[in-house]
Amino acid sequence: MKRFVEGDDRKQVALLSECVDDCIEADNPVRVIDAFVDELDLAELGFDRITPATTGRSSYHPRVMLKIYIYGYVNRIPSSRRLERECQRNVELMWLTGRLAPDFKTIADFRRDSGMAIRNTCRRFVELYRGLKLLSSDMAAIDGSKFKASNSRDLSYTAGKIDKRQQQIEESVQRYLDPIETADRTSPTGFAAKTDRLYEKIALLRLQMRELAQIRKQLEKQPDKQLSMTDPDARSMATSGRGSGIVGYNVQAAVDTKHHLVVEHEVTNMGNDHGQLSRMALAAKKAMGGSNLKVVADRGYFSGPEI
Repeated sequence: MKRFVEGDDRKQVALLSECVDDCIEADNPVRVIDAFVDELDLAELGFDRITPATTGRSSYHPRVMLKIYIYGYVNRIPSSRRLERECQRNVELMWLTGRLAPDFKTIADFRRDSGMAIRNTCRRFVELYRGLKLLSSDMAAIDGSKFKASNSRDLSYTAGKIDKRQQQIEESVQRYLDPIETADRTSPTGFAAKTDRLYEKIALLRLQMRELAQIRKQLEKQPDKQLSMTDPDARSMATSGRGSGIVGYNVQAAVDTKHHLVVEHEVTNMGNDHGQLSRMALAAKKAMGGSNLKVVADRGYFSGPEI
């Protein structure tokens, strides 16, 4: 392999640095995450389990878990399973956590149980870069983004969807009944095994009909007439693709136009941006600390009362 850059032999003994700190540059962003979290009063922000229990198995400190969560946010790693793998192989996370590697369920439970405390942490960070004069304080851009939930489209129901599915099941039942009637008429004794299998399929379809009837009763109790079985607060939303859609959330974000820093965010389950403008603009104004604020948004926010 002449005239190519050649790598080292994998079996060659090498003298590598034994200090993890030597692998992290002085201007690496993880040092900012570490310094920021270490200075937070976690109890004041609302994090639980700051004081360890005197009995039972030792737990991870919320400060370590918060560092992992923020690192995942900064580096676009939202999955708890991916964060678990990164803790085991990523030198930056090894440095940040002291080589701790919580499993994915521990990371997911921390995120679920600390929702309000994490929001308070975001507000504290906005206060920090407002104090560092990183906000223009006079203009913000607002937009929404669709985020897919764990709930699949097959487990999201509306009245129309249930009607359509019940009609499909009834048609399937009829398709199974027709061969049974034909078999009984032409050869009453020769198709017993086949007829039994068809009856089993019909019984399964009838069971699905009863399940859909129960789901319809639950659906009638929902204010917006939508029901998601896996994520109860997720909703079916249209996306930019023709004929496509997701079951998820509409995340509203207000961003400073100077340094593109997120100053306010809110997770909603509204399928469009109507009705979000004034609330997000007022929240952004409060976060940025200015007396006046110019807001830019696309036409999806156009609403006379909101303006």
